[in-house]
Amino acid sequence: MSLLDRLRAQIAQDGPISVAEYFTRCLHDPRDGYYATRPALGEGGDFLTAPGVSQMFGELIGLWLLETWTRMGRPSPVRLVEMGPGDGTLISDILRAARLLPEFLEAADLWLVEVSPPLRAVQAATLANAPLTPRWADRLEAVPAGAPLLLVANEVLDCLPAHQFVRTQSGWAERVVGLDAAGALAFGLKPLGPPPVGEAARRDGGGNLPSRQNPPSVDLRSTPPPQGEDLPIGTLVESSPAQAALGSEIGHRVARDGGAALLIDYGRDAPGAGDTLQALKAHTKVSPLAEPGQADLTVWADFPAVLAAAAEAGAAVGPILTQGAFLAGLGIEARAQALAAAQPQANQADKLARQLDRLTGAAQMGQLFKVVCLSAPGLSPPLFEDP
Repeated sequence: MSLLDRLRAQIAQDGPISVAEYFTRCLHDPRDGYYATRPALGEGGDFLTAPGVSQMFGELIGLWLLETWTRMGRPSPVRLVEMGPGDGTLISDILRAARLLPEFLEAADLWLVEVSPPLRAVQAATLANAPLTPRWADRLEAVPAGAPLLLVANEVLDCLPAHQFVRTQSGWAERVVGLDAAGALAFGLKPLGPPPVGEAARRDGGGNLPSRQNPPSVDLRSTPPPQGEDLPIGTLVESSPAQAALGSEIGHRVARDGGAALLIDYGRDAPGAGDTLQALKAHTKVSPLAEPGQADLTVWADFPAVLAAAAEAGAAVGPILTQGAFLAGLGIEARAQALAAAQPQANQADKLARQLDRLTGAAQMGQLFKVVCLSAPGLSPPLFEDP
């Protein structure tokens, strides 16, 4: 049975599931999940990330890491960690920049946090001739403690599940995935509290209300986010305990062992409402319910919640920068000019200009994508002041 068939059978028997559980099943089902079986990155795949746009992105992050390590006092050993390394392009570019400081490469041991077997194989091929030999872990917890951490996570938060809640006339309801009258997957609403006295269990576009809670594989608490009760009827808000949990874990790690973490993703720099769930296949948005496991699902990163969780865990947190401002502060325009001078082929300058606009332009990735830093108290990483 396909993942779609298994989801339909489960929902028919047990009732609708939360958006968070559906999201997790689509991405990580061992048999048919997107990342478990068929992740497709790059121009010929389903989506393109910043490292695939230009080498400048990874090179500048590499320089940021070298400067941060220097400000840390050049500790040895230091754990160099990338979470969700994709096809390995970002860490490859980082390591190329790191050759400028051989002492860093001597001090660093490289860890890749990756759950996808197909992507691990791609990463191994990409890094076959890299100056550091990577080791893999399924989760950050499996990366050995006891040494300072330098961590990069590009487009990882958006891969973590979020619950969705809708303000209704009778209070908050959770958005769920159920079945319509024809047996197709459909969104519906599940009231969070008990129904009014005398009201029968109802259908709300998503099938029968669940008879029991399905065993969660991630934190699937059905608690609406702490937003005011004065929001307009019909307002949809998202809450991701999984994103906050990752912020807490990284924050605890850098507070305890030292170091810094750079998180880059598209998302909010302030609390807000709106449905950000999307599915991408061949660089085109498709219905999130159309082909479970065959398209990439994402939600926006909730940076305020991530930073709050990291601060509570003891980390220092910097401001939320746009990707455009972050890369500009690292000198991306000068790097583009240097590459153009070193590669005077026809149209090379125009190509670099397009790449620069894609990474930093307000209408491209420059404004929507944000960059945050979590660090040990007392450390002042470049562009981020220790509060």
